[in-house]
Amino acid sequence: MKIVLAGEQVRAPLPSDAPGARRSYTVIYDGDCKVCGRIAKALTKWDRDGELEIIPSQAQSVRERFPWIPSRAYAESLQVVRLSDGRTWQGGASLEQLLTVLPKGWIASWLFMIPFARPLAEKFYRWFARNRFRMGCSDHCAVGPPDPDYRNSDAGKK
Repeated sequence: MKIVLAGEQVRAPLPSDAPGARRSYTVIYDGDCKVCGRIAKALTKWDRDGELEIIPSQAQSVRERFPWIPSRAYAESLQVVRLSDGRTWQGGASLEQLLTVLPKGWIASWLFMIPFARPLAEKFYRWFARNRFRMGCSDHCAVGPPDPDYRNSDAGKK
């Protein structure tokens, strides 16, 4: 079930027996990307409280569990879904949300309070995503322009 409130994308909560239901967030990354795999390993290490379910976008259950996220979005950016209501963040906004969840994330989260930090973080994220194949990944990671049909309603909002 999809619910739209003031431009935010919100979904009905997952049933308590759904995969990852004991966790607060699901982080979905491109499992074919070596850089993304390293980021997923770092998130696993930093998530001492077990708040994150971290899964590759190629996992069979992903499309079924998160049908509102288009397939191309997984290759373009990290997806973070709050399981209690289905709210979804991508790109720079996903990093900001992860900082609010991870222990010691507060050390860097204050940076997003600086004027223009959110748009700059998003631009940097998109640049990084387009160029990640130069940073240890394969040609698979060469990403084209973002999908105009799927925009993060939370980018630049708190």
